[in-house]
Amino acid sequence: MPSPIRLVVVMDPISSIKPAKDTTLAMLLAAQKRGWELLYAEQKDLWLQDGVAFGRLRPVTVRDDSKSWFDLGEAKIAKLGEFDAVLMRKDPPFDMEYIYTTYILDRAEEQGALIVNRPQGLRDMNEKVFTAWFPQCCAPTLITRDMPDMHAFLREQLRIVCKPLHGMGGRSIFVVERGDKNANVIFETLTEYGTRFAIVQKYIPDIVSTGDTRILVIDGEPAPYALARIPTESDNRGNLAAGARGEGRELNERDRWLVNQIGPTLRKHGMLFVGLDVIGGFVTEINVTSPTGVRELDKQFGTEIAGLLMEAIERRLKAIGDRG
Repeated sequence: MPSPIRLVVVMDPISSIKPAKDTTLAMLLAAQKRGWELLYAEQKDLWLQDGVAFGRLRPVTVRDDSKSWFDLGEAKIAKLGEFDAVLMRKDPPFDMEYIYTTYILDRAEEQGALIVNRPQGLRDMNEKVFTAWFPQCCAPTLITRDMPDMHAFLREQLRIVCKPLHGMGGRSIFVVERGDKNANVIFETLTEYGTRFAIVQKYIPDIVSTGDTRILVIDGEPAPYALARIPTESDNRGNLAAGARGEGRELNERDRWLVNQIGPTLRKHGMLFVGLDVIGGFVTEINVTSPTGVRELDKQFGTEIAGLLMEAIERRLKAIGDRG
């Protein structure tokens, strides 16, 4: 009988998650259901010594219980490369500490572990900038630090969405219309007076009626349902963290076309779990760090989307074993 897969998860403190909504917990539940051995770590528990990736790891048992969802065992030091797979599920901000963590995971990958998502992809695929690799899938978009160029884009598009490149959860997102006297201060704030890049996109009015839809892509293939996040009447942002309402729906033809355009690149670069944000049929972000939405869809449709990820991990590990 083969040994169970040994999986390390790197995440924010498990004690502080919202279990009813947490996608990482769904992943751990799916892995545990398969009899996998689960180990838990936070960023602070990882380090490099003489080129070797180490972790201070604690066995973790999980439950689908909103009051008591985990138990942790005694911590032990181990080489990360000796495990089958490592789930990198640390939430943004994508700062230098995050990047340093990906370097540690790079070494773990070279030393034998499958890293999900792949560290190089986490560094290379900025969630807003990476849309530029798929302009056929996107509404008009400008990434710049030049404020006159932003004004020109606003005059052309009439109404735009402005965002920092490093933001998450709907933070610091502005909708600006031509003639808005706040445009100057918004552009100044986002670019820090022309010293930082920001992104501006054509405003897509569908956000009001059909919301900002999250399509989960697992090893290049779409999950069976998407999560439409409908803004409140008092907000422009389709983010659950900003109070938007989540409504599951079946994929449409446009959704599948978008995944067909982007999915093969994600698969090629080892990005096994990615969220495409789509408004009005246009991709606005490609979320590679720690996409969510699984729990909401599973609750509505009775699916086990995290199980699809576990199957993808098993396939990857088998392919690595066959090559070895």
